[in-house]
Amino acid sequence: MDHEDRIALFLDYENLALGAREHHGGRAFDFRPIADALAERGRVVVRRAYADWSYFDEDRRMLTRSHVELIEIPQRMGASRKNAADIKMAVDAVELAFERGYISTFVICTGDSDFTPLVHKLRELNKRVIGVGVEKSTSALLPPACDEFLYYDRLEGVDLPPVRGRRGRPAKPAEPQQPEAVEPAQEQPEPERQPAAEEPVRDAEALAVLVAQTVAGLQGSSEGEVTASRLKRTLLRKDPTFSESDYGFRTFGELLRHLAGHNVVELAEGPAKGDPEVSLPEHGDQEVAFALLRTVVAELAAAGGPVALSGLKNQLRRARPEFSEKKLGYRSFLQFGKAAATAGEVTLAWSPEADDYLLTPRQG
Repeated sequence: MDHEDRIALFLDYENLALGAREHHGGRAFDFRPIADALAERGRVVVRRAYADWSYFDEDRRMLTRSHVELIEIPQRMGASRKNAADIKMAVDAVELAFERGYISTFVICTGDSDFTPLVHKLRELNKRVIGVGVEKSTSALLPPACDEFLYYDRLEGVDLPPVRGRRGRPAKPAEPQQPEAVEPAQEQPEPERQPAAEEPVRDAEALAVLVAQTVAGLQGSSEGEVTASRLKRTLLRKDPTFSESDYGFRTFGELLRHLAGHNVVELAEGPAKGDPEVSLPEHGDQEVAFALLRTVVAELAAAGGPVALSGLKNQLRRARPEFSEKKLGYRSFLQFGKAAATAGEVTLAWSPEADDYLLTPRQG
């Protein structure tokens, strides 16, 4: 128990409830998915929600059953209850940060960018801050300020309304109105098909690049092994909204095993059980990529002398469409070229006349 994070939960309830109803087809906000997500992260010792509860009678019963303390901010004539609730919530959070040193994590449930200074202050006080908000009503300024940000819409157990646009299909049989009604019905399914077919491929590519570059950066910037837990913390610092579930994986370990199976990373036994060491492959894809570079440079050089670095990447992709230096942990194609030169696969030198790097195949 001593190793568990103690969590204080603060809900800007009006922001969450109205955001959920507006963007989820009028459906009521459900606190349970948030409670379940936080139960996986530590022990919640404080739960407070701020609102004028005369506007949220049914919600009040639901929150009371979940042991949430309801802080009443009544609406006053000529005053803004929204600002009053925000100020009260911010004051209580900072006060708790000073008075309860054992609380290590603060969860701020809102999409309002006005809470960004509160997030900065809590992090300055060495507290971890997790944000929670409805995706379409969350300010773009808030997630990057947090250590981790959870979109309510993506939490397990949130019941989202059906995808809009499929209603157009039943209208197709209406023959008499064919010129006016059929065309819109035919156009609606098109936008749905493209994300379904293309998005997973694009996500998988982006995921491999993100993980490989992060592992390469950790290996180059500090000593010691790169563990899975350390890698996950770094990914969250880069993008607080990162979640392996967005890529279809149940756990971060499952994600790493998938990437290891595709030779993006290598896994080895780490210092603790369930926390493997992660590294970039020293052989395999990198050797194949170096060999590809050497072959392409040799073919182009035989036809016209030294090969300019500019445009060379496109030549490699013609031979091997899946080529990506970023999957190998290199931040640029130039860095990849320099690594190949260091390995003796090619020679690489700057040419003032060509205003570019020139490559030639290795001799012998």
